[in-house]
Amino acid sequence: MAKTREQKEKTLGELEEKFAKIKAAVFVSFKGLKVKDATALRNILRKEKIDYEVAKKTLLKLALQKTGLEGVDPKKLEGNIAVAFGYDDEVTPAKILNNFKSKNEALKILGGILENKYIDSAKVVELANIPSRPELLAKLVGSIDSPVSGFVNVLAGNLRGLVQVLKAVSEKKTGTA
Repeated sequence: MAKTREQKEKTLGELEEKFAKIKAAVFVSFKGLKVKDATALRNILRKEKIDYEVAKKTLLKLALQKTGLEGVDPKKLEGNIAVAFGYDDEVTPAKILNNFKSKNEALKILGGILENKYIDSAKVVELANIPSRPELLAKLVGSIDSPVSGFVNVLAGNLRGLVQVLKAVSEKKTGTA
């Protein structure tokens, strides 16, 4: 059943709102994806607070133009298009879709938006291979902590050596006394 003009306007407004507040978005073609797999993908994305929207190419193009996102022409992208909208993290949508794509060949990454610019599918896959923000923060803390803990261990080693020497002297004195 065809959508009414009011339904299309409502969808357009929702798309504009989502594009206005994204950190990253990924365009995918879901042609040939089974319903159960599409539902599983939606559930995975929902857990990470990522919106997944299927829309007509014309509505996507209008929403992109109204939000000032240039360089993207959804009409040139192949197949039925869905968009994953990432609001908190630039990497998570690409990472989830790339992982899902490896298990479901019907899903194809077509491109995305990062820093309000269009990026092709190769860049999206590259983005997916970047560690997530929590992983990067953990690595940073580990690299900051490493020299400090090494220094503490060196100082503790010197103290242990001093304690052992004092203990040996003490034992020697008590043994000779």
